Amino acid sequence: MNDHTPDEQTDEVGATNEGEVVEAELVATTDSTGIEVPDDPDEAVEVLMTALMEARGESESYLDDLQRVAADFDNYRKRVQREQADLVAGSTKRLVLELLAVLDSYDIAFTHEAQSPSEEKLLTGMRSTYQLLFDTLAKEGLAPIDSLGEPFDPELHEAVQAPTDGEGKLVVTTELRRGYTLAGKVVRPTLVAVDHA
Repeated sequence: MNDHTPDEQTDEVGATNEGEVVEAELVATTDSTGIEVPDDPDEAVEVLMTALMEARGESESYLDDLQRVAADFDNYRKRVQREQADLVAGSTKRLVLELLAVLDSYDIAFTHEAQSPSEEKLLTGMRSTYQLLFDTLAKEGLAPIDSLGEPFDPELHEAVQAPTDGEGKLVVTTELRRGYTLAGKVVRPTLVAVDHA
């Protein structure tokens, strides 16, 4: 006969039933994963743990690959943005340098004194066209270099006339051709005449 009380029998039956449920779940799990699980529970746990470790290693490898691809793509995106910015800056610089000759022509024309009302009207129209052109170039970062009366700076000025004697600091006395910066960098130095201060 059975030495257990009815409650104890229920617990044993429940435990047995739980074991069967777990075993049934294992069988269902192994069918879907393709892992062959032995009947011995200890061996089954060992096989499943091995499979889990392999799957974890594989997933870590995939994660590393994905992170590497994401980093490569981010570097590629940044490089493309830099190249595009450099291309735009280079194109802007080339265009501005070509248009400096037009600004120079205007500067020369403005040295002419109007001799008649029609010439005054013509100069007024030219000044407004010049201002429109200059404002457009200024939006792209063009700025004139103010030189007259400033100390001579070989970074900003190109001296074509200098005193043959004397001492002291050199100062710009005449601007022969205006110089410009583009986005803070000198694109053309000012042609100047200098003398001692």
